[in-house]
Amino acid sequence: MFFSNLLGGGQSESVVSSSAGDVWRGLLGAARSTASGVRVTPESAFGIPVLQNCVTLLSESIGQLPCEIYERKGGGQREAAINHPTYDVIRYRPNAVQTPQERIELLQNHLGLRGNGYELMERDDAGNVIALWPLSSDKVQVFKGPDLLPYYQVGNHAERLHMRQVHHVRWHNFNGYVGLSPVALHAESIGMLEAVRQYAGKSFSNGAMVSGVIERPKEAKAITDQKSIDGIVDQWGSKFAGVDNAKKVALLQEGMTFKPISMNMVDAEILGMLKLFGVDVARLYKIPLPLVNDLDKLSYNSLEQQIIQYVVFGLLPWIKRHEQTSNRDFIREEDRGRFYIEFNLSGLMRGDQKTRYACYALGRQWGWLSVNDIRRLENLPPIPGGDVYLQPLNMVPSNSNPLDVLDKPSAQQTDELGAHAQFIEKALQQ
Repeated sequence: MFFSNLLGGGQSESVVSSSAGDVWRGLLGAARSTASGVRVTPESAFGIPVLQNCVTLLSESIGQLPCEIYERKGGGQREAAINHPTYDVIRYRPNAVQTPQERIELLQNHLGLRGNGYELMERDDAGNVIALWPLSSDKVQVFKGPDLLPYYQVGNHAERLHMRQVHHVRWHNFNGYVGLSPVALHAESIGMLEAVRQYAGKSFSNGAMVSGVIERPKEAKAITDQKSIDGIVDQWGSKFAGVDNAKKVALLQEGMTFKPISMNMVDAEILGMLKLFGVDVARLYKIPLPLVNDLDKLSYNSLEQQIIQYVVFGLLPWIKRHEQTSNRDFIREEDRGRFYIEFNLSGLMRGDQKTRYACYALGRQWGWLSVNDIRRLENLPPIPGGDVYLQPLNMVPSNSNPLDVLDKPSAQQTDELGAHAQFIEKALQQ
């Protein structure tokens, strides 16, 4: 009891996330006002192209990765646990509606926007997960129970669900229970980007987009007849506006002059501001700029390294969150020493074909890759006799004779070699 009270537990549940208060609204991903005057929500932020690119790039990258339940075997070996009750849920059919990729994409999209992803776990009588149903992140509240475990209030459902019923993946947080919302945490940067986009849009919609004005001298008598004014302007437009009338010579009378209107400084910097705030969003999700279609200063030699940088520093932390929470929630406690869940990243970490084949040759030569190991990495079927590992003759203990590592021929092999030698000798004599 002392330990529970010390960590914030007690006789009753305490709220960890609530819809009351700006801080908690930020944690839940609700709307937040910014200094730019733009209210930022996960849905509005998702409409920004560069942010949508970052969030979906992460979700689609994880969704396309093979995810398996493995069973540990003796001698450090493993194999796919195809007979595990949860194997089909992870690999083929999470529920009656979604495919595995759709499930991961939705879960990761909630994580990328709100910092929390939830799924309802359906279990059989033995406690194995047999279905995963998506939950809307903005309709889930998290409570810390007297046992220090999280409990979940889903919408208007009267009963709070135990963590054994809810699969919860969370982003960075300060309390260990609810992840922070990336959108709410960086609402100012996102709000500025959205404000610039709205300014540009309203400039086209409501702005006076004139290329110039025709001025008359002050001492000239003012033209008060609107019809005469419209006639002068329309005549000017019909004769000198458009591509077909470019470079024509105009004659202005009565001291009139034409003054072109140049773009103001704010309008001139819109593209630069959009790019600057777009870089901030890419930095938020640790996405290299070429992967959000910013190809400035990109070289072919650096692209491969930036993809590896994206996998290692941008994608891998999210994958580890999914793997570890899946092992916590989908594998029964009594089975955790035997089964585990893992994503296969080998496809994303591949180099170009020439580099891969050079690495395969090195691994084959020094004995830590077999032919079938290489074929599996290239998604090719195994071949008979392809599980043999080579060993260079010079890679033997220093106090041993290199010839001792060679297999001595059997009696049958000796007889076959003798018969072969006799056959060659007779052939030469003839």
